[in-house]
Amino acid sequence: MAKIGYNVAVVGATGAVGEQMIQTLIERDFPINKLTLLSSARSAGTVIKFKDEEIIVEEAKPESFEGIDIALFSAGGSVSKLLAPEAVKRGAVVVDNTSAFRMDPNTPLVVPEVNEEDLKNHKGIIANPNCSTIQMVVALEPIRKKYGLKKVIVSTYQAVSGAGSQAVEEMYNQTKEILDGKEPTVAILPVKGDKKHYQIAFNAIPQIDVFQDNGFTYEEMKMVNETKKIMHMPELKVAATCVRIPISRGHSESVYFEIDENGVEAGDLKNLLSASPGIVLEDNPNEQVYPMPNNAAGLRDTFVGRIRKDLDEENGFHMWVVSDNLLKGAAWNSVQIAESLIKLDLLSK
Repeated sequence: MAKIGYNVAVVGATGAVGEQMIQTLIERDFPINKLTLLSSARSAGTVIKFKDEEIIVEEAKPESFEGIDIALFSAGGSVSKLLAPEAVKRGAVVVDNTSAFRMDPNTPLVVPEVNEEDLKNHKGIIANPNCSTIQMVVALEPIRKKYGLKKVIVSTYQAVSGAGSQAVEEMYNQTKEILDGKEPTVAILPVKGDKKHYQIAFNAIPQIDVFQDNGFTYEEMKMVNETKKIMHMPELKVAATCVRIPISRGHSESVYFEIDENGVEAGDLKNLLSASPGIVLEDNPNEQVYPMPNNAAGLRDTFVGRIRKDLDEENGFHMWVVSDNLLKGAAWNSVQIAESLIKLDLLSK
């Protein structure tokens, strides 16, 4: 029997996440009949190699989605709001990597290891969660299912690539300028459109995205709200502090959580997580084995270590969670959703 192939579009094909999406499609041998690469008018005309063919990137327009089965979006929220409904009108299923539809009650927000079944309720658009949320819920879900979950407090150490390739370039330039004894040029971080900018080289910036009226940043509120939605736990207590650190790739998180069940030990959690999908346990303090972003870069898994019981709270635990923000935090989770759509027979073909 002939292998079924799907017509796939990648929107934002020339961006950092778009490039990772294309690479992930190749690595996963995704069943593609035809690949369409789309971007802004500025990047249209770029030639990108896909397997043995060279594909010319086209400007994304509503008519670009005629005949498309799956559209992977990663070109900014405004583009998604404008073009995702147009793609759906033309019969495509959209997997959107922006925040445009994440908190829309009619749009599933999906991490396949956690809530794959939510895909069955899609109405044409599926939202890919925030990068920092994805890796945290992958690590917490097996614990929640077995022992219950009451409270989560997370502090993140996020890579500069989460702010885009220009921010990474700025970090490299600042590093060189400082080492050369010059004043570093600052123009992008923490938020390009905000009032002030600070150097990221040799620094840590406790602001990712803009501040809200409650004193938390938009990134922090994404983690709070998205975690509750993905886990179907509006009552879950969640708080986050998100920090940008001067590395190019890979987010790290210190996660404190409280479970419902009594008598659970750190070893129980290690055994549980070592057998859970999408997780690699790296936890041997005696040998200094623990997750680090440098080792996670380029890999699709979520790495967990430093699991230990809280010293004061009987049901409290700490763990360290690391993942590649461009892969599991974006491109791989998007392609994984597309694979789940095929597995669950949720595409019309």
